[in-house]
Amino acid sequence: MKRILVTGATGFLGSRLIEAMADNKCWEIIATGRKLKPFSTVEASNIEYKLGNLEDDEFVGTLMDKIDAVVHAAALSAQMGKYRDFHRANVKSTENIIQVAKSKNIKKLVFISSPSVYFQMKHQLNIKEEDDLPKPINNYALTKREAEKLVQASGIPHIIIRPRALIGKGDTVIMPRIMRAHREGRLRRMGDERNVVDMTPVRNLTDAIILGLNAQGKAVNQIYNISNGEPQPLWPLLDDLLEKMELPPLKKKVSLPLVLLIARFMEWHAKWFNDHREPALTAYGVGTLTMSFGLDITKAKELLGYTPRQTVEEAIDEFVDWHKTSNRK
Repeated sequence: MKRILVTGATGFLGSRLIEAMADNKCWEIIATGRKLKPFSTVEASNIEYKLGNLEDDEFVGTLMDKIDAVVHAAALSAQMGKYRDFHRANVKSTENIIQVAKSKNIKKLVFISSPSVYFQMKHQLNIKEEDDLPKPINNYALTKREAEKLVQASGIPHIIIRPRALIGKGDTVIMPRIMRAHREGRLRRMGDERNVVDMTPVRNLTDAIILGLNAQGKAVNQIYNISNGEPQPLWPLLDDLLEKMELPPLKKKVSLPLVLLIARFMEWHAKWFNDHREPALTAYGVGTLTMSFGLDITKAKELLGYTPRQTVEEAIDEFVDWHKTSNRK
């Protein structure tokens, strides 16, 4: 039996990952997060929860006895905030995990990064892992790249995964953010509405992570883009989501130059007058809604054997069913 430590196990991705891993009784899963959350706790005989803070090196030390591999999915993910908060959550926690993993001779580290490291305020398609990286768009992207470098320099056999726009059952970020903005009257059609984007059903990402845990030879010590590899028009997908959630159609529109101006003013105000708290609108958020963005997943297909098995439409339907069911409880 292999013992696998999964960080961020009480969040969206982490809970779906241990749910998928629990079916393999050859794995014993140590699941860690800050606190258990409704709808994200997975009960199985081969799962043990140990709650705590990964910024505490002593706590991290208690997690890794007889551990064979680590999936590090925990992160502070936000479009704006103070660098020191992102550094503690995304870099310091990774340092602690690496330090203990090296002392315990951990055999594999799968690190969940972000394609935000690629982002520029322009259309980007067919992005490859080896493409030059721009200046980070925000502190989240900056600290994710810093953590990647720590993993690459650690000497631990590793897999780094950059998954694009996770959707599906348990999503507490992308779809809920869109629906909340719509209900509050803050969502507008923007841009030319012809932009295409990659999304990733969380089920497909859990497949990729498990493939990473089992990877050998030249597949190890690599960075992988993960998505469905088929960018789709964004606005029809959003219209479909709103219809399935029985929300009124989105009709109001704002020009891209104007909405970017508003977003940058709100960021400036948040930085100087609101303690860096993320405002309702950010330039990065506008960019994700108006710019085409697609990843080349050839490397993951060829080296990991990754094949997306759930469509974006199926993942949206899965989210809608889950959201409606969970809100009735």
